[in-house]
Amino acid sequence: MDASAGLSLGLNASSSPSHTGSSTASLSDSSFSLNLNSKSNQSLSWRLLHEKQHNVGVVKKQEPEEDDDDGVVDGEKSETIDFMGRPVCLKRKIEGYYKQEEPSLSLKRVTVDSKASVSWGNQPLSVADPEIFMIMEKEKLRQFKGIELIASENFVCRAVMEALGSHLTNKYSEGMPGAKYYTGNQYIDQLEFLCCERALNAFGLDSKKWGVNVQPYSCTSANFAVYTGLLNPGDRIMGLDSPSGGHLSHGFYTHGGKKVSAASIFFETLSYKVNPLTGYIDYDKLEDKAADYRPKILICGGSSYPREWDYARFRKIADKCGAVLMCDMAHISGLVAAKEVACPFDYCDIVTSTTHKSLRGPRGGIVFYRRGTKPSKKCFILNHRDDNSTYDYEEKINFALYPSLQGGPHNNHIAALAIALKQVATPEYKAYMQQVKRNAQALATALLKRKCRLVTDGTDNHLLLWDINALGLIDRNYEKVCEACHITLNKCAIYGSISSGGVRIGTPAMTSRGCLEEDFDTIADFLLRAAQITSIIQREHGKSCKDFLKGLQNNKDIFDLRNRVETFGSQFEMPGFNI
Repeated sequence: MDASAGLSLGLNASSSPSHTGSSTASLSDSSFSLNLNSKSNQSLSWRLLHEKQHNVGVVKKQEPEEDDDDGVVDGEKSETIDFMGRPVCLKRKIEGYYKQEEPSLSLKRVTVDSKASVSWGNQPLSVADPEIFMIMEKEKLRQFKGIELIASENFVCRAVMEALGSHLTNKYSEGMPGAKYYTGNQYIDQLEFLCCERALNAFGLDSKKWGVNVQPYSCTSANFAVYTGLLNPGDRIMGLDSPSGGHLSHGFYTHGGKKVSAASIFFETLSYKVNPLTGYIDYDKLEDKAADYRPKILICGGSSYPREWDYARFRKIADKCGAVLMCDMAHISGLVAAKEVACPFDYCDIVTSTTHKSLRGPRGGIVFYRRGTKPSKKCFILNHRDDNSTYDYEEKINFALYPSLQGGPHNNHIAALAIALKQVATPEYKAYMQQVKRNAQALATALLKRKCRLVTDGTDNHLLLWDINALGLIDRNYEKVCEACHITLNKCAIYGSISSGGVRIGTPAMTSRGCLEEDFDTIADFLLRAAQITSIIQREHGKSCKDFLKGLQNNKDIFDLRNRVETFGSQFEMPGFNI
């Protein structure tokens, strides 16, 4: 917006129509008018009540007409509803007494003495808190100049940002939509119902067969709500081992036996692993282990697995051991929605996800659950499903989220998620997801041509795992060099080692900025140059963290690569804001 643009908020009391060509719209009947006096002379207005014009002013209170026996008020037929056990008469139109009970809003009534006003109420951030403002500006510049390759990050659009920073954060809304604990939630309910509708539509789900809860604060919260709702403390869970590409929220113990995640603290967890030679999930060993362990919930999905998931095989294993099949599609949910990877909804009972990764929405979580009649048993005696019974996940999971685990949902997040889900259902989003996959494959090809070793030798989705052990590099050292050069990625354990191994690289964020295959070939050059710098510093200063950090200081090679990266990154637009 132009720096000279003016913003005025007024309450127009005039009942006369606006003049032709006027830059300010005049609305009658107590409506808000927001005037932006910019180069485009745009005028936006929101009506509070209705469009019927009438003279505005303070009038004397008139006694309401008494109802007659036929429910006729002031000559018009009324409607009666039951409210909290008692009949209440509603008029079809806002007339007479109901309109004049309180004086209409006017400019005079909202004008207050500036000395008595709350000074901080409408101050911009730059004025209210310059220190926070400057930190945020630095972060904005970092995002703009850098290359973002963290697979779990993305850049949201301006509309999502506006919803996140809106007045919706003011409302407290404990409970499910339509059954909130507090009053004043009629519009919040509309938002949440719409968000749920869009969530089902984005993934092509039938509301008779699937339900959804959009209140989780994160996917970890969604996962734990599933465990809490469906399990008793100490029941068994089985998910992919974290060093093999799983997620901590699926349960993880350190080599010393320390329980890292809440899933492992409150439930019994046993992980399955990938084949150490191929990097692919070993389904035969998984089936044998599940048959012995008999988990109540079997989890597919992970945080750093670059290949497809065999959901049909998971379904067979879950049915054989009597487990609920759950998919955590946090990383690939955008690809699932765009039908660019296999669909977990065809086989799973419950599906959870974050909303901010490939889905390109605000930070939060979401959980889908089957509803309706369960299919009949097949050939498995221990199948957890009963003939002619119905799924009971909905009530249990919703109750686990509230009141068991969370308080009021973040209404600004739910509105922002609804915006993102509307975009997900468009052809443009599918094209974006297709480009994300092409970029990941282009980057994998570029690294393989440069003699780099990738786990599984490539990728089927949006991320890849680079095993830098073959180059003699320590993953934390390489991560620090990249960060110093304004390239953000993250170290990632591979093949059973939680402390070192490789780095995880994702393509959604830079694809959101407009990068194509040839751009990721350039990014591959940057990554190789960072590896060379890391190798030199390790050789000259040592591999220990303390010695290596000394080698980063005043390093000319890092300075030169950072300039190249910033020149590259600054040529792409940034969704949501301008620099």
